[in-house]
Amino acid sequence: MNIVTGPPPPLTDSSLTRNEQAMLQCQLAKQLEELGNYERAREVLGGLWQRVGERPVPEGLDQLTTAEVLLRAGVLTGWIGSVKQIAGAQETAKNLISESMRIFEAFQDVERIAEAQTDLAYCYWREGAFDEARMMLQKVLDQLDSTTDEVRAIALIRSAIVEKSAKRYNDALRIHTGAKTLFETCNNHVLRAKFHNEFANVLSHLSATEYREDYIDRALIEYTAASFHFEQAGHTRYQASVENNLGFLFSTIGKFTEAHEHLDRAQALFTTLKDNVHLAQVDNTRAEVLLAEGRVAEAEKFVRSAVRVLERGGEQSLLAESLTTHGTALARLGRHEEARASLRRAVEVAERAGDVESAGQAALSLIEESGEHLAAEELAEVYERAAEMLSRSQNVATLKRLSTCARRVLFLAHGSPAPSEWKGFSLKDAVRRYESHLISRALSDAGGLVSRAAQLLGFKHHHSLSSLIQNHHPNLLQARAPVVPRKRSLIYLRAPRNTPHYRTEKTVRPLSILYAEDSPLIADSVKNALEAEGWRVDMCADGNSALNRIAGEVPYDLLLLDNELPGMSGLELARYARKLPSYQNVPIIMLSATDYRADARRAGIDAFLHKPEGVSLVVETTARLLADGRRSE
Repeated sequence: MNIVTGPPPPLTDSSLTRNEQAMLQCQLAKQLEELGNYERAREVLGGLWQRVGERPVPEGLDQLTTAEVLLRAGVLTGWIGSVKQIAGAQETAKNLISESMRIFEAFQDVERIAEAQTDLAYCYWREGAFDEARMMLQKVLDQLDSTTDEVRAIALIRSAIVEKSAKRYNDALRIHTGAKTLFETCNNHVLRAKFHNEFANVLSHLSATEYREDYIDRALIEYTAASFHFEQAGHTRYQASVENNLGFLFSTIGKFTEAHEHLDRAQALFTTLKDNVHLAQVDNTRAEVLLAEGRVAEAEKFVRSAVRVLERGGEQSLLAESLTTHGTALARLGRHEEARASLRRAVEVAERAGDVESAGQAALSLIEESGEHLAAEELAEVYERAAEMLSRSQNVATLKRLSTCARRVLFLAHGSPAPSEWKGFSLKDAVRRYESHLISRALSDAGGLVSRAAQLLGFKHHHSLSSLIQNHHPNLLQARAPVVPRKRSLIYLRAPRNTPHYRTEKTVRPLSILYAEDSPLIADSVKNALEAEGWRVDMCADGNSALNRIAGEVPYDLLLLDNELPGMSGLELARYARKLPSYQNVPIIMLSATDYRADARRAGIDAFLHKPEGVSLVVETTARLLADGRRSE
């Protein structure tokens, strides 16, 4: 794809007819639109269409060209209206797109009809009308054949987005898994990036709802691939979205420093784009991270700002999400009256937008965060409403929350003993019984894993829960899953030959790896995967720093190098290392986006991996090279 920079090119070629000029303007506008440069796309349309809210001026154009102008104006109205939170923009966009679609239908242009339907479905999705969006997209997929792969790819991505937004994560996963082959053969960097990004989003959500830690590693790899393809396409807006998503993902695994670093990058990129809606989304994500850290006052400040921005436009699902976060923060600050108002409003906004799952989850948050401050009748009413809205939910975590809230409602509504039961009553024993009940339920929901149960119960360290069970609730010991030792690498280091432990000591220190990479996103992903094996990883962001490490007194057991580094390149580092006696038998891996395979071989590099696909092979390749005995003892 050609990336358009600078002012719009002149489109007044005298050799072109008015229809040809208009079609050229539409094609250029579509390129800019795919890159997320919506205002530039609007400018390129020039006299054909001025701004959101005004009707295009297609006088003198034939019917098909008129339809194309209407479609472009409608699509841009939807995007610009979303970014700038323009009231009524989605309805205007739907009208323009529908008008273009009727013209395409008259000419039986199947591909253009499908494109228009896909864009129309996205307008409904922005409004939270997921059922309408789902039906339209399925209709598109049923009508298309293999000759329209690009339109089909867009429809599949948007279908998965709809299912993810509706919290139907397994349906979204099914769509991504089935579409993987199609996207592997796609030459469009933007489409491939969107596919990897949305796939990562789904894996991230499923890692939390199904307690699948392997999904986190897969999500990091998919995000890395998405970032690579967005960078190749010059798509700053979606690069920023990847950073926001990574911030959320790192927070779910307790890596809050990394989470804030990615959110800082997302904020900087969206600020340059003046995209207030997505800045508000970053603020909401930031608030969720701060809540997880226990920094409640800071979280409330960020999410309050997000709500103010989102209140001005039509992104109702995003508004409902931020209202839920705000209500949670307010409740934890003890401001329960404001919290109840925010959470009730979240329910209403989500329900009005057709996002029934989010509405039900907001109702559950009201019970969880402020249940003690609701009258018994009101508490029961909130629960019944949540149960009705979530009756068709496929989200395992949501259904577990619903079950837990049911027990909470029963306890809060009927927890006090009747007058005849006061004799012999012990508050301490009652609290201990309820504590045992909650721990039992947490262990059950966590599959017997104490570490996960501790998270559900709000413990900072699982050792605290283990001690509580051991000392006060020994009857729950059988509810624990058997302790499984943490996975460690099968590769070990022997002690040096000149020590008395050479023959008997198997593991005296972890493997040490020097990793040189200037891309923070890829560096984070690879480093986390290597450290999960129990290996120690030292990072360098430039070639000169890596050179100093290699020249140091203590050699590394493996070198992992990008080639295109600031300062000294990876190839130069490898050539230097091979001249040193201590590195003549040390494995060296190159991970690069450019194919230097032949040069790498000549430089003495043992394995070459191509980004982004090679990221997922780093651990396997490292283990293989070390096990093969390339490393000296």
